[in-house]
Amino acid sequence: MEFDAVLLPPRREHSVARGWWPERTINDALDAALAAWPDKVALTAVSTATGQTTSLTYAALADAAERLALGLLRRGVGRGDVVACQLPNGWPFAVTYLACARIGAVLNPLMHIFRERELSFMLRHGEAKVFLVPKQFRGFDHAAMARALQRELAALRHVIVVGEAATQESFDAVLMAGEPAATDAERAQMQASRARPDDVMQLMYTSGTTGEPKGVMHSANTTFSNIEAYAQRMRLGRDDVILMGSPLAHQTGFMYGLMMPIVLGASAVMLDVWDPATAVGLIQAHGVTFTMASTPFLADLTKAVAASGETVPSLRAFLCAGAPIPGPVVEKARKVLGAKIVSAWGMTENGAVTLTRLDDDDARASTTDGCPLPGVELRVVDAQDRDLPTGETGRLLVRSCSNFGGYLKRAQWNGTDEAGWFDTGDMAWLDATGYVRIAGRSKDVIIRGGENIPVVEIEALLYRHPAIETVAIVAYPDERLGERACAVVVPRPGQSVDLPALTGFLASHKVARQYWPERLEVREALPTTPTGKIQKFKLREMLQTGE
Repeated sequence: MEFDAVLLPPRREHSVARGWWPERTINDALDAALAAWPDKVALTAVSTATGQTTSLTYAALADAAERLALGLLRRGVGRGDVVACQLPNGWPFAVTYLACARIGAVLNPLMHIFRERELSFMLRHGEAKVFLVPKQFRGFDHAAMARALQRELAALRHVIVVGEAATQESFDAVLMAGEPAATDAERAQMQASRARPDDVMQLMYTSGTTGEPKGVMHSANTTFSNIEAYAQRMRLGRDDVILMGSPLAHQTGFMYGLMMPIVLGASAVMLDVWDPATAVGLIQAHGVTFTMASTPFLADLTKAVAASGETVPSLRAFLCAGAPIPGPVVEKARKVLGAKIVSAWGMTENGAVTLTRLDDDDARASTTDGCPLPGVELRVVDAQDRDLPTGETGRLLVRSCSNFGGYLKRAQWNGTDEAGWFDTGDMAWLDATGYVRIAGRSKDVIIRGGENIPVVEIEALLYRHPAIETVAIVAYPDERLGERACAVVVPRPGQSVDLPALTGFLASHKVARQYWPERLEVREALPTTPTGKIQKFKLREMLQTGE
């Protein structure tokens, strides 16, 4: 397949000259780790359904990658072919990615929640030749769905099933295709096909909350430039143990739970279904030093540790991304876990862009979304692309060494000007020290009678209300003012919330009346992505339809 990653060539010379693009691939990282620490545990994967734990050394991981690569090669998969996978966190996912890199194939990770509607579009658009799925995951028959989809997709040659041993298209059968051993011709072909630093190595679809999903293309250079700067900011190295409970099919899990440990020669611990009690046990058993997830994961882990009386002394830092972290969550987590809480902001298109620093005051994590990593520049502009003064909210533009190569077959949507500035679609403001605060997606901004409501700040304040567990503020249409604000609230167990109590709380904190929500919806739960980010577009739909 031909990839139109048109955003990569114009910035190659500059990025290499500045040292931002390291000219390395995951093959180079795995080969280096294998040579230096063959017997070191590379990853430990836990299945919550079976309770099974699988550990692979770097030697075993490299061997499995080579064998799966050969199995794929013998099934006609080669350089530039797309291999899609809908696998949960675990060693088969890791081996699949590494095998693709061995033969120059492109991995297309797909979230396990996707069903026929989303998958039929993504698999067809990406021209996937292979689709790897679990036989079953969380009670759903992925194998049956994948085979039904295969009948409709001309490009999809193979459906490979993990956990099914009876067919030639099972994962085990493909993995064991390394016997007999590779011929000289096959070894030469694999060596020649290996992914290069500027090749598209990952195709990852955005959530598609408005219109069709977009296929984000990344190379080794764009991802490595981000991972190395991120690891340096977090002071991570080969002695660290990294826990990943966020899905590997999301950029958070893929870059920092799968790629980063190999880049560092560190160890990864992968959890397929988030369970805070299990996470506590894994941190203790494996000496986990770092993890990254969204705010609900942090709140869950804090609650589990507090309730159990256990401690997690090895955990040095918990990085939160996906949405601003409420101050009370940071304060409680810092006290209970003892770990530094770091806030970050990023996108599928560029990985993590801004992070707070480990030496920052704890309040930075709840009042900002960090400052740029090396190789990253930020601008906040108005509707005419004019730079705004410090403290004023506008559109956030990013120019970064980790920016993506473009949207597959949709270059007209790349949102990047000739100077390399990418329009993130987020609203934000910068403080005097260069730290950024995300004010929400541009479509999430509420404009009441011409006045912008500072949604993020009001939400952060409401998280301090003793009866509120979770809150999101979204717009609903109003004939006179255009929009008004509605607070959608999940109360704490045993508590209740009404609108007078909510507005009275804001009044006691001297919040301007124009910023008060004028409607309250109480729910048992809010719709979220698999990584825990609240889906405000669904809340807006609920308000409009009266559901």
